[in-house]
Amino acid sequence: MDILMYLLTLGACFCFVGLITNIYIRQKKKMSFRKVNIIILVLAVALFLLVLHHNFLGLSSLLRNEVSDSGIVGLQPVDFVPNAPQHAVDGRQEEIPVVIAASEDRLGGAIAAINSIQHNTRSSVIFYIVTLNGTGDHLRSWLSSSTLKSIRYKIVNFDTKLLEGKVKEDPDQGDSMKPLTFARFYLPILVPSAKKAIYMDDDVIVQGDILALYNTPLKPGHAAAFSEDCDSSSTKVVIRGAGNQYNYIGYLDYKKERIRKLSMKASTCSFNPGVFVANLTEWKRQNITSQLEKWMKLNVEEGLYSRTLAGSITTPPLLIVFYRQHSTIDPMWNVRHLGSSAGKRYSPQFVKAAKLLHWNGHFKPWGRTASYTDVWEKWYIPDPTGKFSLIRRHVEISNIK
Repeated sequence: MDILMYLLTLGACFCFVGLITNIYIRQKKKMSFRKVNIIILVLAVALFLLVLHHNFLGLSSLLRNEVSDSGIVGLQPVDFVPNAPQHAVDGRQEEIPVVIAASEDRLGGAIAAINSIQHNTRSSVIFYIVTLNGTGDHLRSWLSSSTLKSIRYKIVNFDTKLLEGKVKEDPDQGDSMKPLTFARFYLPILVPSAKKAIYMDDDVIVQGDILALYNTPLKPGHAAAFSEDCDSSSTKVVIRGAGNQYNYIGYLDYKKERIRKLSMKASTCSFNPGVFVANLTEWKRQNITSQLEKWMKLNVEEGLYSRTLAGSITTPPLLIVFYRQHSTIDPMWNVRHLGSSAGKRYSPQFVKAAKLLHWNGHFKPWGRTASYTDVWEKWYIPDPTGKFSLIRRHVEISNIK
């Protein structure tokens, strides 16, 4: 339509100029000097309007191109609530991006985690909640409840096509094979404008101020900080004779030549990728995402992971890429094993002192048999739609005061 208007305007101008010129030629001897000036003025105005219209068309085209090019391939932002009420914070303090993956069948876990973070900090937190198509409406209705309406969040749809050729189906892996498990590999795309971010699984509760975790110092050249398995407080309290469960050999197949060529000691302590702090500037500089994808593809082709994988399938590529190239977080910021029978060995005092509780393992706090489910349930908000419900066989009391 704009092009048509442009052509019509241009044609009208030519007709007008031709008409005036014809009149001038036929009556030039009768025309006064004043009339000539008027004609020149009219022609000048017509040309000015023509140029102005042409420039407007160019500007409109430019704006349309900028809008159409603003999308992110593979990860599609769904909605953002930037103007929700915020806690009073120091104006010099930067916002804290927290990334959580939220699948439909575990949505209650993400809600409880978000609620615990929001109520234990005075910092400005933005939650980047990664979901699959179909979960957004359910999540949005849950977040609109009175308890959570003050949070700031963005919902991002994860495109499973990103994982094509990088993941091999394995029914024995269960939840660890679900697409959202790999969202942590794509942090710079999820949070494109941030220099630093926190990632955490949906089966956690935060009891400390998230600002302390965010301020974890990372050494120069390190793109992330994890909690190491061998040195964690939870491991020392719970695990006895764990064997290879917390070493590299528990995750990687050292019989494979490609693994041996990396010259990584099999006895090296592994780390837990369920909670970590990322320096996204360094992550981008080192192309961490591309490195992780490389090892995912190689595993599909050559089977590089241990057949008796000690933990999540996301752990092996992270162990390779971050071998002796990661910082550590305070172990009290990832007190784990609450999702296994070992978690029952924790004392109530130790659980109360933890900054972050992690129900990694087969038993989740929204199920029947996990440890300290009452601590988790304190932060759970019932689903207003009724789709998600807790599974409870009996009331468990932890006697935490």
